[in-house]
Amino acid sequence: MPRVCVLDPDGDIVRTLLMEKRAKRDPAWACYHTELYAFVLRGRKVGIIGCAVGASFAVLLAEELFASGCELLISVTSSGQISRKTDPPYFILIEKALRDEGTSYHYMPPSDFSRISPKLSQTLRNAFDRISLPVQRGSTWTTDAPFRETKYAIERCRALGILAVEMEAAALYAFAEARTKSVVCLAHVTNQMAQIKGDFEKGAANGAHDALTVIAAVARTVRRSRQNPV
Repeated sequence: MPRVCVLDPDGDIVRTLLMEKRAKRDPAWACYHTELYAFVLRGRKVGIIGCAVGASFAVLLAEELFASGCELLISVTSSGQISRKTDPPYFILIEKALRDEGTSYHYMPPSDFSRISPKLSQTLRNAFDRISLPVQRGSTWTTDAPFRETKYAIERCRALGILAVEMEAAALYAFAEARTKSVVCLAHVTNQMAQIKGDFEKGAANGAHDALTVIAAVARTVRRSRQNPV
């Protein structure tokens, strides 16, 4: 099992890697209704699973990945803009996620937010300084049903300073805290929730190459921090 693995809920990264003949399916992967592909990113072997949509499915895969030898899990999920600071597409390093789903409550006691580990947050403070892509830091809203994205709920999240809405981060961060695992969640803000014409535009290769650049920056920074602990 690669030490670094990626969850790709949209499946665009996996499809691009396969189209470019950069990834091969791992025949030893045994998890529920999924295929794990391996590819080389900046000289390192990385595993990736596509179409892992939703909190419960993402955490099921996280459990299996870490049991199989994964040491760092990076999730990159397409996300809808809540608070407008710039036009999509751009990325968010999710520091905390509003728990509006069910899975996180099976891992951690009730609270408003799940959070990235403080140690990982500190490690990644300068992770994106060397890439040209826009990466913000902030909070998201995790929901397990897009139909709950009502006008009232959006306004409430905006009042809380939440930047975007997605479907996995709160559960993945609760899992990570409960199991003491390394998980980094990124939101790829690609749309304004179908409020404008031509929404849901990710850019070239459906944003896959940009996502891989951000993933590489996270993996490189975490690896170096582990090689050179303070």
